[in-house]
Amino acid sequence: MTTTETPRKTPAKAAFAAWIGTMLEYYDFAVYGTSAALVLNILFFSPELPEGISVLLSLVTFAVGYAVRPLGSLILGPLGDRFGRKFVMMLSLFGIGGCTFLVGCLPTYAQIGVAAPILLVLLRVIQGLCLSGEQASAISMSLEHASEKRRGFLTSFTTLGASSGTLLTLLIFIPITAMPQDILLSWGWRLPFWFSGIVVVVAYIIRRNVEEPPKFLETKSLNITVSPLRQVLQFHWRAVLRIVFCALIAGTSYMTQTFSIAFATSGYKLDKPTMLLATTASAIVAIMLTPVAGFLTDKVGRKPMFLIGTLGAGLTMFPFLWSITTGNWALIFLFGIINYSLFYSMVNATWPSFYSEMFPSRVRVSGMALGTQIGFAISGAAGPVLATALAGEDLRGWVGPSLVAAAFMVLAFVGGLTAKETRKHTLDELDDLHQSDKEKELIASASSPASTPLGAAAAAKAGITD
Repeated sequence: MTTTETPRKTPAKAAFAAWIGTMLEYYDFAVYGTSAALVLNILFFSPELPEGISVLLSLVTFAVGYAVRPLGSLILGPLGDRFGRKFVMMLSLFGIGGCTFLVGCLPTYAQIGVAAPILLVLLRVIQGLCLSGEQASAISMSLEHASEKRRGFLTSFTTLGASSGTLLTLLIFIPITAMPQDILLSWGWRLPFWFSGIVVVVAYIIRRNVEEPPKFLETKSLNITVSPLRQVLQFHWRAVLRIVFCALIAGTSYMTQTFSIAFATSGYKLDKPTMLLATTASAIVAIMLTPVAGFLTDKVGRKPMFLIGTLGAGLTMFPFLWSITTGNWALIFLFGIINYSLFYSMVNATWPSFYSEMFPSRVRVSGMALGTQIGFAISGAAGPVLATALAGEDLRGWVGPSLVAAAFMVLAFVGGLTAKETRKHTLDELDDLHQSDKEKELIASASSPASTPLGAAAAAKAGITD
């Protein structure tokens, strides 16, 4: 007699695997963004350019990686729903880390001229394509492994990796920026990029033992032949559009962690290690507050937490950037912590469960990847570049950049207002909630239940018979 082992949920293992991957993603993001603000403008562009223009160009190369992410989501999102969350998590892991390592190997403008920034952009494009499916897959993995009453808390560990990656970057950059200028510009700047190789190895060891969640296996057993992307575009485009607006909240993170460093050190000539220490402090506090905010989403709801965090992050960008113009380190530390650690951590802990629960399980990665990557591309590509341009060639204007961040937050707030509260629904109830009768008919006509006990149970639940 043979028995089929029922898939088990492993919430702690899934959350840890999601956290380590997002830490790598944000480590790479922060390494490149910090380097773009501090050294890449010097190393990869003509020394004859004004400093403000070279910083702007280096941030453009940073933005390119985000501009291509919507394209990558059209590829990796459906792969996550077809072949598994773990499949995409592994693919993106090596793509992201490999590109970061190779950036550290690139020759500079002084060595090969204009070919240097071209190669830099090429690696950013590849990295952006790989990034596009990482968080959607990791969040879906942790959401579907979590118990019904702890989904908000468990998925918050995915974005906890954002603060962890930022913190890891800053801890590495503080001693590196203290190097003598000639050592920093010759080989010191390469070390943070090469360090990503170690992070990739650690993340691989952790992720290889994580199993696909039972909910995904249940959906896969139905052998649905309709493309996940087709289902998303035909039946869930409103949710995608809503997430595009909501995902503009990332503009605050880019402004705080990327633009502000160039603004402070290039525009106002503030001490680089101290400015990095200020962002380090905000990242440390964010790490402590993110799980707390995730816990609260399961108690008070996703929607109120998202709206409060969004509104607060937009409003406090004004005093944060203003404090940099004063050169008062106490104010810089204070408003940086309020903006990033308190309000942005609140929304950062909430959006994984908030967004992922807008879709049924079988298209969760496709829908979330497409919506977030379009929103991230807009805020990540346009935010730092537009803010830098509005700051002027001398990078000393703070009102224009603050208005850019505030505008993103207003749009995200409006998007959040249109969403339903989902914390009290089970995953099965969410599947029913987000399916129209037409979609159910399409799925039923394009499905052939598997011959396994799991497939039979899933088919019965879906109302599909031979």
